[in-house]
Amino acid sequence: MKYLLIVLTIASLTSIVLGFILDVDYAEKLIGFGVVGLFLIVFPVFAYISWKDKNVKDYMLTKENLDKMRENQKRN
Repeated sequence: MKYLLIVLTIASLTSIVLGFILDVDYAEKLIGFGVVGLFLIVFPVFAYISWKDKNVKDYMLTKENLDKMRENQKRN
């Protein structure tokens, strides 16, 4: 999955760069496909890979987490 993400990122960035460099009729489509690839495919896959094994409760401001933060501030 990580390698797929790298390949898709390189493909999208290459498409954007080629859209700016090449003087062809479909250059704007290359740029558009590159941007769409980044925002609709690469970023969601990256977010999924990053958050896959994490517990969301650890990042929420619950009473227990607020108490832990206050306790850590008192120690420092």
